[in-house]
Amino acid sequence: MVRSAQVERNTGETQIKVNLTIDAVFNKQKQVIDVHTGIGFLDHMYSALAKHGGMSLEMHCKGDLWIDDHHTAEDSALALGTAFKQALGDIKGIKRYGSAYAPLDEALSRAVLDISGRSYCVAELDLKREKIGDLSCEMIPHIFHSFADTAAITLHVDCLRGNNDHHRSESAFKALALAIKDAISYTGSNEIPSTKGVLAGY
Repeated sequence: MVRSAQVERNTGETQIKVNLTIDAVFNKQKQVIDVHTGIGFLDHMYSALAKHGGMSLEMHCKGDLWIDDHHTAEDSALALGTAFKQALGDIKGIKRYGSAYAPLDEALSRAVLDISGRSYCVAELDLKREKIGDLSCEMIPHIFHSFADTAAITLHVDCLRGNNDHHRSESAFKALALAIKDAISYTGSNEIPSTKGVLAGY
């Protein structure tokens, strides 16, 4: 079974199209990654998320970048989270919990997630710069929050060490990618992964 979704999100601030397959590599498909948000570093982060998560991701966003990067960064993460939730579909038999560490040179990040149906996020990256390329550093934790909101997951992302903000940020996205890959994997069971027999929001 191929788990995929197509999402369009159009507002007065952004127009976004997302085509996501969350287990492209698992299904031995050719991975397609084509991301254009108008913000180079954000494209780089989403591309890393898809690549290391084994996902195919096509995202095209036209946003009001003449104002600033806020709406594009936030709305693209909301659209991606929506696509993730839709692509996940029937949650029977998934592992549900995922965790991973990812290093990038001197930086090391950890991501832990629960496909819980409850939106919650803690993202502590301790970034020092104002911007990386054209992406405000204050938006990077907000991207994780926005993704968790519409994906209906509980997410904790922490950068544990590192002195280069590019490395700190990229290692965080890569850790999330690996944690997602872990959480969406199948256990061989056909049960909903909860003692309640149901997960809210799924």
